[in-house]
Amino acid sequence: MNYALVTGASSGIGYAYARAMGRRGYNLIIVSNVADELSEKAAILRQDFPIEVVEFCVDLGQQDSAKKLYELCKPYVVEVLINNAGVYHDRDFLDDSEGFNSLILNLHVYTPSMLVYYFGTDMKECGKGYILNMSSVTSDFGAQRLATYSATKGYLRLFSRATHVELKEKGVYVTCVRPGAVATTLYNLKPSAVKAGLIIGYIITPEKLAERGVKAMFRGRSQITPGFSTKLLQFLVALIPTWLLRVIRKLRIF
Repeated sequence: MNYALVTGASSGIGYAYARAMGRRGYNLIIVSNVADELSEKAAILRQDFPIEVVEFCVDLGQQDSAKKLYELCKPYVVEVLINNAGVYHDRDFLDDSEGFNSLILNLHVYTPSMLVYYFGTDMKECGKGYILNMSSVTSDFGAQRLATYSATKGYLRLFSRATHVELKEKGVYVTCVRPGAVATTLYNLKPSAVKAGLIIGYIITPEKLAERGVKAMFRGRSQITPGFSTKLLQFLVALIPTWLLRVIRKLRIF
């Protein structure tokens, strides 16, 4: 069995993706910049599944990280690439640091694009491969306090759509997953808000999201937005005019 490469795999959604691929019998290459958590999750994966697990501690927020990771993976045949690593801040663009804004642009735009370039080239030559890029429902609209987040997720959505068309005839399938809120620590949600969100269906667990994303990827779908509530919210928010967004901000509703 060939390998599935999962970035941001030491926790949350990335770890759920790693487990979803492990259940399908894929050997794993898991990547994170948190060495202790990565080693801990690798040990659990080896215990739970009869597969090989390779771990690479790489900071994917650096400009040269995609090439570095690709070079590390040369001994392995990567059949599946899951671009999941990401960061999130609920903060005005100018209130964030130069370092964070550079990080999110590298992590959400440059690194995943170049990973698709390097590994996608190999997949194209083999005539088979699967690529999953993690976007967001915010990719359809510029959300205040999420300027770089929603914009970079919008890039991933459009990039995935284009490469899906370009590569499908070569036997390589590119899928974009666009969730709403997910029950992880990334969004700093209160436990009560998470519980309520799970009940009404707006918030999804990492495990459900990963399963739906992987199924969509193997079916060759170009895009998936998990959950009816998320689809409805996405539709309604996209209809809000800019002037109303300014009013909402002034009243501190959001």
